[in-house]
Amino acid sequence: MKLNKTSRKFKILDAFYIAMMILPIIFGIVLQVLTKPISEGIAITGARVYFTIPMPVQDFPVTESQVNSAIVLVVIFFFCLFITHGMSKKIELKRQHLAELIVEKVDSLVKENMGEYFMGFAPFIIAIMALSAFSSLLTLFGLYPPTSDINIVGGWAALVFFLITYYKMKCGPINYLKGFAEPVALLAPINFISEFATPISMAFRHYGNVLSGSVISVLLGSALAGLSSMVLGNLPGFLADIPLFQMGIPAVLSIYFDVFSGCLQAFIFAMLTMMYVGGAFDIETYKQKKARKSAKNKQ
Repeated sequence: MKLNKTSRKFKILDAFYIAMMILPIIFGIVLQVLTKPISEGIAITGARVYFTIPMPVQDFPVTESQVNSAIVLVVIFFFCLFITHGMSKKIELKRQHLAELIVEKVDSLVKENMGEYFMGFAPFIIAIMALSAFSSLLTLFGLYPPTSDINIVGGWAALVFFLITYYKMKCGPINYLKGFAEPVALLAPINFISEFATPISMAFRHYGNVLSGSVISVLLGSALAGLSSMVLGNLPGFLADIPLFQMGIPAVLSIYFDVFSGCLQAFIFAMLTMMYVGGAFDIETYKQKKARKSAKNKQ
């Protein structure tokens, strides 16, 4: 059926998708304004706990990180619906160029770093990148970035660790255990520690870089406010209250700490995921195992 991009129904659906990308962020801003306590001076804190759900073993706290992660998921979901709305074999919308470009670049990235066998991993990789990047970009709206919470990033790293172990086990449990004794058996304890150090290093690398950027931004903002007060403090009237050094400079710093650094960390996390998962799977050993199993079944 030919796409009618000028129809009223099509435009209403477009408007709905756009609204559903904006409303969750507005909800997050309103929630923060209503619940954040008033503080004076520099305030660097972790994710606030909104409420706690009683559980049999341990109470389950609902934190700012979890709520903001849900906001990011909703935004990404409706963004995907928006850019794929009205797709057809013949490109009629500019957004389809964007959607196809994303798919092509991610497929190329996965093929180059993981190989043909892992081409099905492309949706997972772009999901990790989008979730990480959008989470870090929440700071542009004054919201707490979930990537500054070790619990959130640690969960992502744990998922990657399970995938690494799964693909190592695909070559057989014996082959997996033999890997700890390579290149020599004396290194088995070190290899065992290294196995569990991988997700820990991934989590702390991502968490530390994002959190440090947020802390530096707050400290620089406070320093610039003090510098403005020191330079203009002796001027009469409203002139003493002009935030001279807070005009423009924080915005430039935000481009690096919030935009560039956040997107860079998302890319690094995705690259490490591809490297660790792809490197954990020995395709030749797996093929040999399948060939032996197939020959055994024929007998």
